[in-house]
Amino acid sequence: MSKLKIGFAEESILPGKKISLSGQFYERISDVIESPLTVTAMALEADGEEVIIVSADIGETQPYLINLAREKYVALGGELDPKKVIIGATHTHSSHTFANPANNIGVTPPFLIIQEYMDGTFYESTAEPDDTVMTPVESTELVTDKIALAAFRAWKARKNAYIANEFGRAAVGMCRRVTYDDGSAAMWGDANTANFVALEGGNDSGIELLYVYDEDKSLIGIVPNIACPAQILGQRDLISADYWGRAKAIIREKLGKDVFFLPLCGAAGDQCPRDLVRWVIPETPIKDPNIKRPNPLKRKADPSMYDVSGCTRAGKRVANEILSVLEEVTELRDEAVFRHEILSLDLPLRKVNPTEYREADAALRALADEAKSGVYNFENIAKMYVHAGTINRYREQQFKETYNVEVHVIRLGDIALVTCPFELFLDYGNRLKARSYAEQTFIMQLSCGRGGYLPTEKAEKGGHYSAYVASGNVGHEGGDMMIRTMIDHVNRMFKE
Repeated sequence: MSKLKIGFAEESILPGKKISLSGQFYERISDVIESPLTVTAMALEADGEEVIIVSADIGETQPYLINLAREKYVALGGELDPKKVIIGATHTHSSHTFANPANNIGVTPPFLIIQEYMDGTFYESTAEPDDTVMTPVESTELVTDKIALAAFRAWKARKNAYIANEFGRAAVGMCRRVTYDDGSAAMWGDANTANFVALEGGNDSGIELLYVYDEDKSLIGIVPNIACPAQILGQRDLISADYWGRAKAIIREKLGKDVFFLPLCGAAGDQCPRDLVRWVIPETPIKDPNIKRPNPLKRKADPSMYDVSGCTRAGKRVANEILSVLEEVTELRDEAVFRHEILSLDLPLRKVNPTEYREADAALRALADEAKSGVYNFENIAKMYVHAGTINRYREQQFKETYNVEVHVIRLGDIALVTCPFELFLDYGNRLKARSYAEQTFIMQLSCGRGGYLPTEKAEKGGHYSAYVASGNVGHEGGDMMIRTMIDHVNRMFKE
């Protein structure tokens, strides 16, 4: 063990213009800034090892975004191997839409398949960007500039530090997949029906917490890890860091504006901030084609978790718990075993059989003909996406057997931190936490890549968005393999 050195830095990624907001099938242009968007970096050094962890208020971490940010970090004079710069998303749906500066492509392959089948048919957008809106390429350049700068500054800011790992509990995430008596499932499904059986999975109200102090034992940073994406306001036309932004604002009101806040999204592929049983009607209508409620009833529960009122409630809940646990911290340590491994895993690609391909081709052709004869908009895209994704995978698997992922495994004293590029269903995270030898295990999903959803076998059988082949690159076989590998590497670190 050796003395810990830790540094923080924060950079704003608020645009100077409006932006195209990411995360939905329908197009949205920002009209109001609800809360600031930032990237926050924490640099750690001890035991001859080092790492920089970056949390960004964005939806995803596309490979081109990761590569560009790391290249820019090196260009600034960054001293670390750029592979040691871990970049993760809070998974807000109220932030930038990106495109690859090399080719100006920002959509996923299934959307390109849809364009192919629609053969130039006019698309009716819900929001057309103009000169007042930042382009997706401009957003990519801005955000990667700031990620690189935050990482560079955090490393330069590192000083002797103390840490305390703690645990809190606040209800934020809940399962967003509903199951029915015919064995089917639906993301955002309606539970107010005679066919409703159960929510498909559980939820995790735990908050893994790391408090960081300077050499005078004054608090300088907080690292909270919650198994829930930042998506309360994801159907609105707002720029927002969502519940994390509200929590950070409350904490800084109490502790001072110089306290850094590095939120990490845990295993939450099937989680959301909404209670699908006690369904609370949104304050104003939303366009999402997957969220239909023909018979909504008035419920006494949380405020609408589609609106600012719900975001405020969730943010307060998180902040209050973080502040409450902070009051009970007694043991600070300035030494810790520090280990960091970077794994490159080749996971089996989730495949499509010839019958599934033919059925998808026929279905997509029928939907395309229907759209060509009427209005072609996001409602059509939502219906086509599953079939387009199946076709894309069938083509892809002719020359590709595996999907490569970058995974980081870290030991910091009594805690483990493990990353993955997927929207990882909670059951996988629970398996890792239950079998880890670490006192606490932090999981950082949607980091260093974009692998799509990684559903369980149960979810694949239930079907629907998040469990379709179109929803991700890897199925439950690959998920099982990845989790076994993670457990093995974590536990070998803790056998030392």
